[in-house]
Amino acid sequence: MKRPGPLLTLLAGLVLGLFLLTLNATTGTSRTTNASSSYEERSPSPTPTRADASPEPTRTPPPDADYAGRTDDDSAAIAVSVRDGKAIAYFCDGRAKESWLRGDVEDDGTLRLTGGQGATLDGTLREGKRIRGTVDVAGTHQAFTADKAKKPSGLYRATATVRSAKIDAGWIVLKDGTQVGVLTRDGEPAPAPRIDPETGAVTVDGQQLTARPATP
Repeated sequence: MKRPGPLLTLLAGLVLGLFLLTLNATTGTSRTTNASSSYEERSPSPTPTRADASPEPTRTPPPDADYAGRTDDDSAAIAVSVRDGKAIAYFCDGRAKESWLRGDVEDDGTLRLTGGQGATLDGTLREGKRIRGTVDVAGTHQAFTADKAKKPSGLYRATATVRSAKIDAGWIVLKDGTQVGVLTRDGEPAPAPRIDPETGAVTVDGQQLTARPATP
């Protein structure tokens, strides 16, 4: 019997080499795929963003305006001036009782004002047209309504020294032209003289003063 020739032996070795090369390539691809899959499983998922998250609404303070009115029992008048989210109010009965109050106006229109000797005012600005609330002054508790004022209606004040006396006076001019005011002379209250609402001119003890719109 003849032995296989060198050519046959070479072919057999070549076939075996191709088989081993193919097997190695397949095993390497499998390992790469498994490693990639394992990395993806370990990687944290990105945190989803909330597309429906809405920004905070813009807060708008109440518009600047003046308000004037009377207590429900018609025994006193009250005026409120609002500027830049601040408010000043004046309560007086036109004879001797009065109080100046100050405080903030919240974005929802609520007011909490305070004055001397424990005076307080609690109110709500409604649709920018009127203020409805209560005021506590000198032991009395009264409800009031103050409608939006149009010049010359509103709140006025004058301070000066006349004949060595310290003068501090406040006026509320209502929409029908009625004036309610108190003038204190060295701390002693009395009914205030009338002012010219167009110019603010007023005469006190023979001296002419100018009452100006009172604002916070």
